[in-house]
Amino acid sequence: MLTMTSLGAAGTVTGSKHLLEHDGKRILIDCGLFQGMKNLRELNWEPLPVPPASINAVILTHAHLDHSGYLPRLVRDGFRGRIYATAATRDVAALILKDSGYLNEKDADFLNRIGATRHKPALPLYGVRDAERAIESFTPVQFSKSTELPGGARVTFRHAGHILGAATADIEWGGQRIVFSGDLGRYSDPFMLDPEAVAQADYVVIESTYGNRIHDPTDAAEALGAVVERTVRRGGTVIIPAFAVGRAQALLYYLWKLREAGRLKNVPIYLDSPMAISASDLLCEHLGDHRLTPQVCRDACDIATYTREVEQSKAITASPYPKIVISASGMATGGRVLHHLKASAPDQKNTILFSGFQAAGTRGRAMLEGAREIKIHGQWVPIEAEVADLPMLSAHADANELMRWLSGFQRPPKRVFIVHGEAQASEALRSRIDQELGWDAVVPRQAQMFEL
Repeated sequence: MLTMTSLGAAGTVTGSKHLLEHDGKRILIDCGLFQGMKNLRELNWEPLPVPPASINAVILTHAHLDHSGYLPRLVRDGFRGRIYATAATRDVAALILKDSGYLNEKDADFLNRIGATRHKPALPLYGVRDAERAIESFTPVQFSKSTELPGGARVTFRHAGHILGAATADIEWGGQRIVFSGDLGRYSDPFMLDPEAVAQADYVVIESTYGNRIHDPTDAAEALGAVVERTVRRGGTVIIPAFAVGRAQALLYYLWKLREAGRLKNVPIYLDSPMAISASDLLCEHLGDHRLTPQVCRDACDIATYTREVEQSKAITASPYPKIVISASGMATGGRVLHHLKASAPDQKNTILFSGFQAAGTRGRAMLEGAREIKIHGQWVPIEAEVADLPMLSAHADANELMRWLSGFQRPPKRVFIVHGEAQASEALRSRIDQELGWDAVVPRQAQMFEL
């Protein structure tokens, strides 16, 4: 008997973990961190319902932290199998996981120094060495090539768009075929490849981040240029919290397009995120994973001033002149962008510009919902700056695009499982699948087991 249990991203957007079990073997699809609300983040500290040592393999659809960020803890707690992913996902995960381990260690050290912890001492969820051990466990897999896994399973990765290396996972095991969407990207995106169609599946597990929304069709470069130009006219700075992998590089591309069109000529652009800088370098190493030519890739990545050192970052924050600052993290949950927000948010000349999904419980979500102050580093910071959102820059498929991907299956699957979405988004997508396709679709609860 083959079973599936969602150990994360069931009824929420983060913490993706889906467990397949057959004939005494276990395969985990994605292994992400819970993010956002405190009650979700606390789940990262709970032991998995199954011992990590009992998991035979992990399949990773892409490297974003909510899909990969629990891997170091899994290895630390006893997982000794291999992690199967595309080559670009392995390279991107190496950046993200080591950075996450470093930040975990730094946060624990900070809490211990100021005594702001109930635990004596506060310990990190995992550290850099745990991340390095997880990275050593990766086995790179080619797109479109069927690869054998422990227990007789096979996986085939296909392009999903979304970010560098992202893939859908087509798994054959126990006489069944289960296709996991991972996170699907946009169709006709000028930057990333279209999500690749899959013809057959017995079961489909699909994300629903934007399951109840349709992206604004406005040209992304034009919308970005309009926000920057009106901010610069009033003498302000544009602060863009951006995911270091994917979003930061897309923003550089759109800013390059604007410069090529003769706009924003005198506006300095800074990429203030060491991880985003490294991810930009990877973009030009994996040319087959996106649409950019080698020359455009180099030109787009060269448009910004890269700042790796803390003193350079402080100098940007202190500068009173109009500028564009792209900095992580994308939901303003941590990283250097917090220092830029502390300096810029209280001034109405400036703009805080969001360019992607903001999970419930994050500073980004609070600001988009109209919060007039946010807490940063223990201090309440007033929000007087303009807060703008460019949802058309999202790297996630919207509801219509999710339905378009599902329409690529040549026959109805036995059931569709809808995950990785807030409750309203998942239920809206379930309703559309029922009404428009007539397929059996369900939104799993956390830890709910299904026989396949």
